Amino acid sequence: MSYETLEIVRAGGVATIWMNRPDVHNAFNAQLIADLTAACIELDADNAVRAVVLAGRGKSFSAGADLNWMRAAGEASEAENFADAMKLAGMLRTLAEMNKPTIARVHGAALGGGMGLASACDICIAGDKAVFATSEVKFGIIPSAISPYVIRAIGERQAYRYFQTAERINATRAAELGLAHEAVAAEALDAKVEEVVDALLQGGPKSQAAAKDLIRAVANRPVSDALVMDTAGRIASLRATPEAKEGLAAFLDKRPAAWIAQG
Repeated sequence: MSYETLEIVRAGGVATIWMNRPDVHNAFNAQLIADLTAACIELDADNAVRAVVLAGRGKSFSAGADLNWMRAAGEASEAENFADAMKLAGMLRTLAEMNKPTIARVHGAALGGGMGLASACDICIAGDKAVFATSEVKFGIIPSAISPYVIRAIGERQAYRYFQTAERINATRAAELGLAHEAVAAEALDAKVEEVVDALLQGGPKSQAAAKDLIRAVANRPVSDALVMDTAGRIASLRATPEAKEGLAAFLDKRPAAWIAQG
């Protein structure tokens, strides 16, 4: 598929979604939200894609909401705003619940919804000039649609501060908060993303999807009899799968597993 606001580049089992509105720092509007939703669905269904990188063309990853889009929202009815917000929330959930591993390649501004995108991805690698913020209160609104993913990334305690102050968060602080997994020099950003992608490509695709589902099932839940039984059931069901048998056989035979591309 072709997209009005995106460019998708495929190479060696990796698909990079480039947000391509550089003139407005990849700010959100209805078209970008629709395109990102459709692209995530398309790539998640493509068995040739092993990992997805989300990135932005131009000077920024994403500076949040497009001003014209925000202005139109201010003049719309509550019902129209609800429908609009549901599309944004749906896009973020689609990204967050992809079966494939996802990496946010963040440079420049990642503000508001841009910080939401970075948080919704499984992994976030930030260049040292990246700047994050939940800036919504400065506009008299709240970071509502992005909140499940940002709070998951930085925790409830830190959210109380940054959701209310809208302070800018530099790359080093983002890594301290857990928002970014690593902060690296700008010139090393692509190399670090490639390093993480290479590590991801060593894992079994079905086991990685199961690992993501496991995290969602276990995170923030007490260790109960039901949870213990659930985790035991998950590993028991996977051990007999073709992927698990191939992984063990490859290890014992001291050879790459079948899912690892041979150069």
